[in-house]
Amino acid sequence: MHGAVSHAVAPVTGELAPGEGETSLVVVTGLSGGGRSTVARALENVGFYVVDNLPQALMLDMAELALKAGGAARRTAMVLDVRSRAFSTDLAGAIRELKDRGFHPRVVFVDADDEVLIRRFESVRRSHPLQGDGRLADGIAVERALLEEARDQADVIIDTSHLNVNQLRRRVEELFGGEEARRLRVTVLSFGFKYGLPPDADFVLDARFLPNPYWVPELREHTGREEAVSAYVLGQEGADEFVAAYAELVNATTAGFEREGKRYLTVAVGCTGGKHRSVAITEELAARLRHAGIAANAQHRDLGRE
Repeated sequence: MHGAVSHAVAPVTGELAPGEGETSLVVVTGLSGGGRSTVARALENVGFYVVDNLPQALMLDMAELALKAGGAARRTAMVLDVRSRAFSTDLAGAIRELKDRGFHPRVVFVDADDEVLIRRFESVRRSHPLQGDGRLADGIAVERALLEEARDQADVIIDTSHLNVNQLRRRVEELFGGEEARRLRVTVLSFGFKYGLPPDADFVLDARFLPNPYWVPELREHTGREEAVSAYVLGQEGADEFVAAYAELVNATTAGFEREGKRYLTVAVGCTGGKHRSVAITEELAARLRHAGIAANAQHRDLGRE
């Protein structure tokens, strides 16, 4: 066990989102087995363009490229692991060079106790990339020595010894994402059963228990997005209870999905052809979810397909 490892998380200072003409750079490094991949995925979740296994010698080039590209690239995260040190071992020097050129990188260092790292490597039956013919502990010791100065420069030190994947992801999203980036977004999708189930559906609702407007001559050529069809569908017995029940279900599960890291939820509403009942129900359900404060939108997969 490496006694000098701190379990504290250093605070992030300054504005993380780039302003006009600025680039928000995050450099992720740390011990192999510490959780860099999880940090990288969490940064992607909150809108960062993530470059994995970037050679340290190319950090400045990547920062300048992100600045010139603008747009989504203005929020760029560079993940460096032991493989990148084949090109250069001076990570601390590369970070100083970025600062000297006017960039303000936020350095995230992931760490863990030696015994935890050893268990993680043993659980996946992998050797440490720096252990050579020695033991796992030897490779970890070599890596710690190489990264000592970079750790001292870190803005954020996260000890993952006692964090699971979801806890680590939430920590990163809290630091770099902001409330809006962590919010669950719900797509309510109408479809026709005769065209098959949506493969990405998390919930599937069946609206075929309602009378079909297709058999009403004056409604047949219209769609569930039009007032006459919508009023007909939603006015049927059980329709309001159906929508209310599923709105309550989605509302009840939203917080749990967000805690588990899910950012997109698809609620599929089906009828026979995806033109009348499912469309009307989808529009109404999405509206009720928005009224409840959930970020929801309505989409119609098969509308106009017949």
